[in-house]
Amino acid sequence: MTPARYAAGGMFSLPVLAALAVVAVVTSFISGIFGMAGGMLLIGFLLVFLPVPVAMVFHGVIQIAANGWRAWLWRHHVNWTVVFQFGAGAAASLVVFSFFDFVPDKALVLMAVGVTPFLALAVPQTLAPNIERHGQAFLAGAIGGAIQLVSGVTGPLLDIFYVRTGMTRQVNVATKAAAQVLGHLTKVVYFGAVIAGPAGRDPEQWLIMAYAAAFAVLGTTLSRSFLDRMSDKQFYHWTRRVILALGAVYVAQGIWLMVTR
Repeated sequence: MTPARYAAGGMFSLPVLAALAVVAVVTSFISGIFGMAGGMLLIGFLLVFLPVPVAMVFHGVIQIAANGWRAWLWRHHVNWTVVFQFGAGAAASLVVFSFFDFVPDKALVLMAVGVTPFLALAVPQTLAPNIERHGQAFLAGAIGGAIQLVSGVTGPLLDIFYVRTGMTRQVNVATKAAAQVLGHLTKVVYFGAVIAGPAGRDPEQWLIMAYAAAFAVLGTTLSRSFLDRMSDKQFYHWTRRVILALGAVYVAQGIWLMVTR
């Protein structure tokens, strides 16, 4: 594996930079309302023109900015015990993956992203875990960390850890956002440092990521008033439908790539 092949600075023309700004705003806006789904859209966009490791780093940085700002806006609602235990589990997955230098191809990433919400739906509600119970936040972090390094997103599957908590939509979004900051950080470390090497530290790439992150913060800010106006019932009703629709699209794209390559 040659780290230099992952340098991506030259891939960003002015039209692509403009599209990146729009996508960063829209996807962070969606995630700000539903607590997920925006990340699924974002990784699909990035994979169109970036190799997987670079797309993962870009996705991670943009999501850290969006989730970090979302957690700050709703900081009084964050369950920090859950967040720190989740982070410990994600770190454990990072250590394990670091021994293997595993890089998924685009078809596998799209399939994994698409299947994730359906796997979550397949878990009977009576068996659904509760992230507020002892040890389950660590388990969520470990599982989520592994899935994060394969698909780039974990929100839909991790939602099964939240459905039985009784959290309000604000606590759900805030806690999930703070936890996802740590989850996405492990992805940036893995693909940026462990896999991509010097290319992962290319200053031009990081400047473009900072540019996109600023628009992600804007989208997150715009979403706050919409979340306030939703009821908890509307929140949970629309979240499931949005992520299942996105999942179906990505499964189809992944299958198409597999049969046409």
